[in-house]
Amino acid sequence: MAITAKYNAQDIENKWYDHWMKNGYFHSEVNEKEPYAIVIPPPNVTGVLHMGHMLNNTIQDVLIRRARLKGYNACWVPGTDHASIATEAKVVAKLKDEGIDKNSLTREEFLEHAWEWTHKHGGIILEQLKKLGASCDWERTKFTMDDDMSASVIKVFVDLYQKGHIYRGYRMVNWDPQAQTTLSDEEVIHIEKQGNLYYLNYKIERSEETLTIATTRPETILGDTAICINPNDERFTHLKGKNAIVPICNRVVPIIEDEYVDLEFGTGCLKVTPAHDENDKMLGDKHNLEIIDILNDDATLNQYGLHYQGKDRFTVRKEIVAELKEMGVLAKVEQHTNKIGTSERTGAVIEPKLSDQWFLKMKELAQPALDAILEKDIQLVPEKFINTYRHWMENVRDWNISRQLWWGHQIPAYYYGSGKGDFVVAETAEAALQLAKEQSGNDALKATDLIQDPDALDTWFSSWLWPISVFNGILEPDNEEINYYYPTRDLVTAPEILFFWVARMIIAGYEYRDEKPFNSVYLTGIVRDKQRRKMSKSLGNSPDPIELMNKYGADGVRVGMLLSSPAGNDLMFEEELCKQGSSFVNKIWNAYRLIDGWDVSDDKVETETDAIAIDWYKNKFAKTLAEIEDHYGKYRISDALMATYKLVWDDFCSWLLEMLKPGFGEPISAATHKKVIAVLEDNLKLMHPFVPFVSEEIWQNITTRTKEEALIIAEWPSDSGYDEKLIKDFEFAQDVISGIRTIRKEKNISFKNTISVSVINNEKTDTTFDSVIIKMGNLSELNYVTKKIDGALTFRVKSNEYFIPIEGAIDVADEIAKLNEELSYTEGFLKSVQGKLKNERFVNNAPEKVVAMEKQKEADALAKIETIKASLASLK
Repeated sequence: MAITAKYNAQDIENKWYDHWMKNGYFHSEVNEKEPYAIVIPPPNVTGVLHMGHMLNNTIQDVLIRRARLKGYNACWVPGTDHASIATEAKVVAKLKDEGIDKNSLTREEFLEHAWEWTHKHGGIILEQLKKLGASCDWERTKFTMDDDMSASVIKVFVDLYQKGHIYRGYRMVNWDPQAQTTLSDEEVIHIEKQGNLYYLNYKIERSEETLTIATTRPETILGDTAICINPNDERFTHLKGKNAIVPICNRVVPIIEDEYVDLEFGTGCLKVTPAHDENDKMLGDKHNLEIIDILNDDATLNQYGLHYQGKDRFTVRKEIVAELKEMGVLAKVEQHTNKIGTSERTGAVIEPKLSDQWFLKMKELAQPALDAILEKDIQLVPEKFINTYRHWMENVRDWNISRQLWWGHQIPAYYYGSGKGDFVVAETAEAALQLAKEQSGNDALKATDLIQDPDALDTWFSSWLWPISVFNGILEPDNEEINYYYPTRDLVTAPEILFFWVARMIIAGYEYRDEKPFNSVYLTGIVRDKQRRKMSKSLGNSPDPIELMNKYGADGVRVGMLLSSPAGNDLMFEEELCKQGSSFVNKIWNAYRLIDGWDVSDDKVETETDAIAIDWYKNKFAKTLAEIEDHYGKYRISDALMATYKLVWDDFCSWLLEMLKPGFGEPISAATHKKVIAVLEDNLKLMHPFVPFVSEEIWQNITTRTKEEALIIAEWPSDSGYDEKLIKDFEFAQDVISGIRTIRKEKNISFKNTISVSVINNEKTDTTFDSVIIKMGNLSELNYVTKKIDGALTFRVKSNEYFIPIEGAIDVADEIAKLNEELSYTEGFLKSVQGKLKNERFVNNAPEKVVAMEKQKEADALAKIETIKASLASLK
């Protein structure tokens, strides 16, 4: 292939991705090799690539490409999640734009629109992942609403119900008024907000006395059904057994007693609204109170809202406060900070709501999943998340798994009567009818008599089966693929879904396979900007990943994302990182161009310098490889990249190639060229997981392999021993070469001119790299002496003293003139500083730091003058 002067990322990336796809390098089938499987955290089907996806999928691709190179049967299963709430919201919004109300449609009609939306938008994010270089087994792409995936979900629901783990209960749930569905506790994000505490006066029945009660939600007084006092509170002893009157609605409610009331908080008494607060509901149950729900599903007030009926809850809050003030009921208002529950999906403020819902008992199911982490059968990376995981699992609550949505897996419960228990749970309508006949004793029941529960299952109830269901392990628990690929190897995901998804997958794994779903969980950090703000569309601080890849190439962006991305710690991202990544790609490309441009001679004998340089690099490579393997083993992916980066940029490009580079117009020996190509190929193998495109392009240029062969399926370098002394000796030689180059630069000695160097070898260093020092320093000779050489330029490396004779190296007269000029300037500077320090007024009145700074300037100037004078003395 012809190699271009400039690396064109777009052309090369498209070319090699198509090549990999065409040759099926990403595809995996069961075979005799050891499997290495990972499953993608399925992004929302409606989503587009964001920076979090970029980080997560780059790490996964690094792991899977390395596994492929190491000879594993690598399988990365991609797919998308149907995302009930998010997708339904988008479809509803689309329909609204078209003048169609969701409520005017049947479920089937709505689902037609939802599927149309999914088919149109569902593949976008997966196509974008291809641009990143993600080497997923696209033939295995799954969607959580695929027929087999859906059947798996329904089968699991029925199984868990039959085992007694799933039940239907009337309980207080989290209600999202925007999505108009319940949410699990884990889907509620508590945000600290500044609000108000309103103090309201409730009249005591048949009395002029009032009772002051504090509330943050004055609109809920319309649902009050009691006032509660602490029986030990002497302030309210006289109110026991009496009633109070709720303002505005004038409802007479009992004053009840319960030690739940905090004597110290607020006014010491509490309004009880059982329909709108979980703790109030417990009080209501205990004291047999009436339950009055004042809200519609969209958080507007219903008929119990009286003249506020139809108005939004927050509008009512403002208006009811004004009304209470006008009535003289509002005693005072104080600012108050409290935590508000918001929807993880829509951002809406959550309303506690009493509702019949389906729940999964979690305590018993969670125990094996807790043990797996605590006993480190599953490795959590970083381990700092273990305590967080343990706290959640030890305090796990029953999971509300039903959602008031149409898009999703419809709950397989069928109602045949009006009684509370008049339902059956079955995988199919036919099976449900048979069960209903048996349960009711009514053989006359027909299919049309059964009504399926309209609710859908929580999206997480399908994705918790993901590592099993993608290999059809629920429907066919003993099939060849699930037995081969499961458990998967690594899971890469974000800490914020540790409980939503990770913990639940572990629970499902032990319940349905009696085995962990993966060996390790690598938790990435959050991608933030330089101001530590989480990147988001709303803040406008998140770059478009596609634009970044167009600008810097996928390889450049991959390196940029991983340069500072330790597991579990946030990534402070800035575009400059991608620029650095792109520079690395260009460095690799130009290094190959340099090698490719050398003339090769079969007649030329390999030099001593070339031989020892190659020997050194092979040892350095072996040592670095061991470090890289250790980093991978500990999931320090950024460290593995940095070790690779330094090896290639510093050791290979900056040192090895410079040592091997033939003189102008001279060829390199064929033996040396063969060796440098071999080490380059090993470099490409190490680089490939991070920069797959440029490494494949170079590989294909330098090899004589057939078209079917590619770097992606090459063999990872083997571990071998290394000579630590040789590496240390070269580090010493590097310091010597740097010392020679520094003097050349400082004394303006042209690098074209050879110079002589003598050394007093106090360190007793090996002479192995003398030929390298001579070449890299452009020396005429390197002599070993026992005495100092007068009138020479000197430098030290540890205790070794190096001497460069002045004669022939520099123009003495010119150097003396320069030094005299510098001496004159420095003496003048010293005089002015000492003038300040002799001024008592300055010394006594100036800040202490300023005086100290001037004294330091004096000391520096004196030292510099002494050095210049010594240099002048050596020239005379």
